[in-house]
Amino acid sequence: MSALPPPDRPDQPVLVFDSGIGGLTVLREARVLIPERRFVYVADDDGFPYGGWAEDALRDHVVALFGRLLRDHDPALCIVACNTAFTVAGAALRAAYPDRVFVGTVPAIKPAAERTRSGLVSVLATPGTVQRDYTHRLIQSFASLCRVRLVGSTRLARIAEAYIRGMPVGDAEIRAEIAACFVEEDAARTDIVVLGCTHYPFLANVFRRLAPWPVDWLDPAEAIARHARSLLPAADHALHPDAADRAVFTGGAPDFPTRRLMNSFGLAVG
Repeated sequence: MSALPPPDRPDQPVLVFDSGIGGLTVLREARVLIPERRFVYVADDDGFPYGGWAEDALRDHVVALFGRLLRDHDPALCIVACNTAFTVAGAALRAAYPDRVFVGTVPAIKPAAERTRSGLVSVLATPGTVQRDYTHRLIQSFASLCRVRLVGSTRLARIAEAYIRGMPVGDAEIRAEIAACFVEEDAARTDIVVLGCTHYPFLANVFRRLAPWPVDWLDPAEAIARHARSLLPAADHALHPDAADRAVFTGGAPDFPTRRLMNSFGLAVG
């Protein structure tokens, strides 16, 4: 994080950034814990999905995009609610904008290692996240005594986007994407699956229904929001009644189902 504390100006929003709509799971928790701030939600739909980007290209893209976002919105704090974006560009963002505070999203491997009883943990994420050195270092540092299976899904982020917009999604295609998470070894079974993409919690109830046995689906959204809360000054003001949370899409005007979804989260689009 930045060495400088965030400025204590109540008019500054908290910026929540994601490649698509998955970061709404983090926004939902952050609003509960930081009710005195307004929020700007940024969806980089122009770059979505991030899983297919080359690492250097994605890093340059995210850093350049934040240059515009910081200028346009002047946030008190930025939550990068995208595992892929933060594992690739988090260090570069902090180096490029040292006067800003960034809260990152990384796979919840440490709490998974602390909670597992069987020692079998799976990380369900995008291919980009499971391939990053950052993810492997987390496993080496915090889960070296566990057997961790990395499962990179090429389709779940898009499936989650469709699902939350109310589009039909088949059980078979979701079951195929999560099947590799479930491992049986030496009379032990996977008991925790880390949701390594902020899109995936939207499908958590579907995952539970389709899982071959019960597991703990670990959603990091609340922990991210608590960390953001800890980095902001204590509230000494109420949110102005005219303040409105906004959603911004890098690709321009979103379609009607997406606008309806944003409105259902209390976000004005534009």
